[in-house]
Amino acid sequence: MHRTYIGQISDKKDGDEVHLFGWVQEVRKLKKLSFIVLRDHTGNIQITIKPENVSTYDEITNVNRESVLSVIGHVSLNSGAKSGVEITAKEVEVLNSSEAPLPLAIFEGIQSDFETRLNNRSLDLREPSHNLIFRIESSLLWGIRKYMHEQGFQEVHTPKIVASATEGGANLFRVKYFERDVFLNQSPQLYKEMLMASGMDKVFEVGPAFRAEEHNTVRHLNEFTSIDIEMSFCDHNEVMKILEESVNSGLRVVFERFGDEVKKINPDLKIQTIPFPRVTYRECIYLLSKEGVEAKFGEDFSPEQLRLIGRHFPGFYFITEWPSEVRAFYTMPKPGDPDVTNSFDLQYGQWELTSGAQRVHDPKMLENRLIEKGLNPEDFNFHLNAFRYGMPPHAGWAIGLERLTMILLNLPNIREVCLFPRDRTRVVP
Repeated sequence: MHRTYIGQISDKKDGDEVHLFGWVQEVRKLKKLSFIVLRDHTGNIQITIKPENVSTYDEITNVNRESVLSVIGHVSLNSGAKSGVEITAKEVEVLNSSEAPLPLAIFEGIQSDFETRLNNRSLDLREPSHNLIFRIESSLLWGIRKYMHEQGFQEVHTPKIVASATEGGANLFRVKYFERDVFLNQSPQLYKEMLMASGMDKVFEVGPAFRAEEHNTVRHLNEFTSIDIEMSFCDHNEVMKILEESVNSGLRVVFERFGDEVKKINPDLKIQTIPFPRVTYRECIYLLSKEGVEAKFGEDFSPEQLRLIGRHFPGFYFITEWPSEVRAFYTMPKPGDPDVTNSFDLQYGQWELTSGAQRVHDPKMLENRLIEKGLNPEDFNFHLNAFRYGMPPHAGWAIGLERLTMILLNLPNIREVCLFPRDRTRVVP
């Protein structure tokens, strides 16, 4: 007999035999029969157990909560259960007994503190609302990935152990690599640009990125999942279009699979009309000045400034033409206005979701940009070599999957959307 998931029982007929596997959520023992609420990731159901039907009756009715069971029984559609359906058991086997007491409150209306939850993450994720976050995150990523394949992007995998920093020496994890020191990669940026010189016109990557930032806030992780793209023979405007369409593609899959659940989590979330609004960095300074807030050209906006800007743009919008001072060496200056760049951030209200830009493709200009940023071109020879033999114009962006999910679901802490977070203090489990 094939396994039946609890979520599939609604498709069954009265009397159908099913084979369920799951965790014990609740045990109620009466005089002549007992009830167990069994749970798997698709839902829960009441199991009726009678001593005359089940040879392991005594063992089963004394089992601890969160033990793992195998249940063979028949569907009863005319039951007294709250859902109107239950399973009358004929065989029940304890596959693994749980210890008691549990280190974490589950299904008791008790909210455990976040550190306790993370220390017992496998148990914490049995809570359906916590588990749902990762099914939504998976669907969001699949929708983005699906769009990339439909647009002819090739998925690639670049090194995570690197000899030099993507953006200089800051925020790097140093690693001992045989007789030398290397680093965990901050971003696949340099490698995906090198692939543009290889003739791979459109690439994307989903993989880990590492930032040794000492911030220990609700919005920072030291290891996160980065979704990156790079595209040849285009500018920043074209990859902005790819970005907004890929986000909408991800959201369409999420709403198809979890529309009702998402609306309960964030009623304001919707699939937004394309194109998303665009506002330049200088226009943002003007908006802030109208609010009586001074913003200095050449500096990043503070969280409070972004909150004020975001009030003018509900939902998604782009901030474009960022100053050269706050952009990486590989960012293309805007023709005729070198103080700013062909760059953008995608925002959702006050929150930054991602950065992107047209890249410098001229090797001499790239060397000069490295020097302007206080970097030694010799440290980037492996990268510069790819530009010396015919590099096409190109552009791209990177977006953090966890931050995207956190913001779209309006969650208070990025650790909620990371299975096993790595931050300033946490490296286990």
